[in-house]
Amino acid sequence: MKKNLSYIDSVHRDGTVWNLGVMALLLLFPVAVALLFSTAPDWGALATGLFATAPMYWATGIIETITFVPMLGAGGSYLSFVTGNISNLKLPCALNALEQNEVSATSEEGEVISTIAIAVSSIVTTVIIVVGVILIVPLQPILQSAVLEPAFAQMLPALFGGLGVAFISKNWKISVAPIALMLVLFIFVPALNAGTVGIMVPFSAVFTIAVARILYKKGVL
Repeated sequence: MKKNLSYIDSVHRDGTVWNLGVMALLLLFPVAVALLFSTAPDWGALATGLFATAPMYWATGIIETITFVPMLGAGGSYLSFVTGNISNLKLPCALNALEQNEVSATSEEGEVISTIAIAVSSIVTTVIIVVGVILIVPLQPILQSAVLEPAFAQMLPALFGGLGVAFISKNWKISVAPIALMLVLFIFVPALNAGTVGIMVPFSAVFTIAVARILYKKGVL
């Protein structure tokens, strides 16, 4: 007799299948190109490049998994890691949905809500990209106008600023240490920029958790 899986078990089963499937498709593309054009990469140069860059992505992947999964839930995490753009888009959407419904991502209700929020976000993003590709040429003069340029430059700060106000207002004591750390790092380490957000967000989250635990142990929180 076939055993009925619980919701979370089915999420892990389907999430594993789809993530492995997407990984296979991503790896098959360069293989298909190599077979189609009867060519192969310079394996020495590839190994050199991987040796220089892969460890950073391994570390980021481990940190992001530890950091994002408790906030996104299992279903949301599987979907987010397939569709990408987690820290800039998927995470804010999921957190806002969980906040509005007053549930935790680790509860079954939170699992469902987080997954739906990230799925809708992915669909909307895909639709916008399709529309953008179709209208990019006619809209190019408008999008590149001097009037709109300042607004586009502030989209990401506005997104995280709105979320920040909502969460910081709940317990401002926890926010002091990570805000101070990020200000010091970005002011005194010029190499840090918008391109390093994938590393800095998980790092800041781990740092915040550690500081919050210390403050809790000392009775500050």
